[in-house]
Amino acid sequence: MSANSCAVKEATTVLTYRVLLDHLFAGFNSARVLAYLPTVWAVATSGASNQHSLWTWLIFLGGNATMALWLWEQNGRRANLAIATCAANAAMCTCIVGVISWTRL
Repeated sequence: MSANSCAVKEATTVLTYRVLLDHLFAGFNSARVLAYLPTVWAVATSGASNQHSLWTWLIFLGGNATMALWLWEQNGRRANLAIATCAANAAMCTCIVGVISWTRL
C-alpha cells in the first residue's frame, strides 16, 4: 500500500469518525433536553422539590451556559449545532431552577 493511499484511508477514517461524533453529540444532547421535562413536570405538579438540589441544578445551568459561550468564542462567534444544544440544555436547567425555586417560596 502506498503512502498516498494510506493517507487517503486515514483521512476517510477521521472524517467518518467526526461525522459519527457530530451525530452522536446532537442525538444525545437533544435527548438530554427532552429528559429534563419529566423533572420539570414532576416538581411543578407535586410541589415537592426537596429531593432536588438547587445548588446542583445551578451548577448544571452554569456548566451548560458557559460551555455554549465557550463554543461560541471558539467558533469565531458563529452559531452551530453544538452551541444551540448547549444553550437549550442551559434553558432547561433554568426551567428546573425556576420550578424548584417557585415551590420553595
